[in-house]
Amino acid sequence: MNRRAFARSLTGTVLGAAAFGDRSFLGAPASPAGEEAAGVPFKFSVMLWTVFEKLPFEERLEKVAAAGYHAVQLVDEFAHWSEEDFRKVNSKRRALGMTFDALLGGGDLADPRKRDAFLADIRKALKIAGKLECPGLIVMSGNVVEGMPREAQHRSIVEGLKRAAEIVEGKGVTLLVENIDLEENPRYYLWSMPEGFKIIEEVGHPQVKFLYDFFHAQISGGNLIALLERNIDKVGDVHIADVPGRHEPGTGEINYTNIYRKLAALKYDRYVTMEFLPTGDPVESLRAAREEALRTVRG
Repeated sequence: MNRRAFARSLTGTVLGAAAFGDRSFLGAPASPAGEEAAGVPFKFSVMLWTVFEKLPFEERLEKVAAAGYHAVQLVDEFAHWSEEDFRKVNSKRRALGMTFDALLGGGDLADPRKRDAFLADIRKALKIAGKLECPGLIVMSGNVVEGMPREAQHRSIVEGLKRAAEIVEGKGVTLLVENIDLEENPRYYLWSMPEGFKIIEEVGHPQVKFLYDFFHAQISGGNLIALLERNIDKVGDVHIADVPGRHEPGTGEINYTNIYRKLAALKYDRYVTMEFLPTGDPVESLRAAREEALRTVRG
């Protein structure tokens, strides 16, 4: 399952089939070297569902590394891994100097009746994060609950995130709340960027941040840079793809030159994650996207 399919369905837990240990993650690995030392405050990552889906997992990591990246984000690629698989994957990523910086933690926050299941998913995802030394869990609002006032669903999301924050507190993991546009999933609750930032403010926990997906935000109303400026303290990750088509920056209507410059001016020091569907060779497209961002910030 890829992240888009998860966002469209949200009918159950994506983590239930995995084998979990008893360890929890107590600290993030050192940041990949490179971008910060070169005068660029943020780091680069790739959402892995977008590329090399037909290759074995370790070869996918090799391809991402060949494009110049030192971090990837996961959906549920690990769902059926054995303990030996976890060991092999960790050995490979360390050999490549790579970090898993985020993985999907769960959804259905809008429905208070599914609170216990959501929190169980967070606990399971936290154990996987520990195995993979991963400092981020992406969480989804879930779909609109028919017949329930929107205000009640908003409160359910806030309360669910507060409860989840208690689970991850002090464990080196940040919850990243993602927006999805209504063209991708007409039933999804959290499409509004202002409401998303309001939720983060109401939760008021340093380990709960917003995953600012510029692709979804553009479709949902635009005003990308003003929203970024007003809420940079609430942003824990950003996702990059152009509109229309979810292809690489420069293929559509979003001015990523100005966005990268604004991120640098705001001293954003977290991940800029490529989540686009390449129109050409994936390695070359990923490499070009990263290099263009670096050239833009360096001037």
